[in-house]
Amino acid sequence: MTSIDTLEVSLGDRAYDIKVGSGLIGQTGALIAPVLRQKSVVVITDENVAAKHLAKLEASLASAGIAHRKLVLPAGEQTKSFAKLEEVIDQLLSAGIERGTTLIALGGGVIGDLTGFAAAVTLRGLDFIQIPTTLLAQVDSSVGGKTGINTARGKNLVGSFHQPRMVLADMDTLETLPQREFLAGYAEVVKYGLINDPTFFAWLEENGPALIAGDRDLRREAVMVSCRAKAAIVAQDEREAGLRALLNLGHTFGHAFEAEAGYGGGLIHGEAVALGMVMAFDLSVQMGFCPAEDATRVRKHLQACGLPVELTAIGGNARTGAGWNSATLVSHMMRDKKVADGRITFVLARAIGEAFLERDVDLDRVETLLKTSLAA
Repeated sequence: MTSIDTLEVSLGDRAYDIKVGSGLIGQTGALIAPVLRQKSVVVITDENVAAKHLAKLEASLASAGIAHRKLVLPAGEQTKSFAKLEEVIDQLLSAGIERGTTLIALGGGVIGDLTGFAAAVTLRGLDFIQIPTTLLAQVDSSVGGKTGINTARGKNLVGSFHQPRMVLADMDTLETLPQREFLAGYAEVVKYGLINDPTFFAWLEENGPALIAGDRDLRREAVMVSCRAKAAIVAQDEREAGLRALLNLGHTFGHAFEAEAGYGGGLIHGEAVALGMVMAFDLSVQMGFCPAEDATRVRKHLQACGLPVELTAIGGNARTGAGWNSATLVSHMMRDKKVADGRITFVLARAIGEAFLERDVDLDRVETLLKTSLAA
């Protein structure tokens, strides 16, 4: 048995562990048994993940004497919808689940968010466990209790804070992750360095290429540092009253890009976040907050790692030549959850590792920045 690193998300009587290691899916039954209210779970996953990991998970549950059912959904962002939420809840209720039943989210951010929200509202609250199978989910969406679905009006606009009982980050799942999905998760790793850890960002500049190429020790270190950073922030500000909003660096821009792209395959979440972080640093420079050389470092590193840094680089259905315009993107931003009194709260930076919240931003300046980027 390989070693397991454990971090705690300190939330009083709702505290829970994040466990990081290799082979955790095959040990799930033994690892989760202490936190189950009864030995009954429902595994919710998608078709792609099921083909790779579901059999091993089911075998582990069976060996621990844990009764289990499974619900396999279509893969893709479109699954984070009212229609699929209703379908999941209906199947849970028709199966006769009880309040002691625990849901297990086996998959990436889409499955984790949808499962967590279903757990929050079904029978007025079920326990759930996160088994994130993408880098993005391991370092970001599986930790902190944000759950939800998308609507035609924007991303994650319907949801709930509902903390998991445990997070199992099995590093082996990253071995089967498509390169594009891994890079999308890497954008969220970079985010932690940009928020408040310039030493970590410098470490990524040095080690990022080897990490992306497959170095398992570097990957595990990056996941641990990222999870530790998010756990610390969540423990201080669970419901995003202030500090936690810094975790949205790049997301106000990024969510607008995703909305305009139609949540399709032309632009996936981590790519949108990478673009959003570039825009946030460019805006910070324009407003006189941040040195230009820091914005250049951010752009250079993300580009060197294979992430998009120009809006015109977006492919597929999201290609900007298909009619994107700056005014429409700003209108998407106005639907952001952080809008207060009609004003958008931006996460900007005074330097790499010095992110801050800023509400006094001229939207004409933002629109001009976007227009310039779209024309590049």
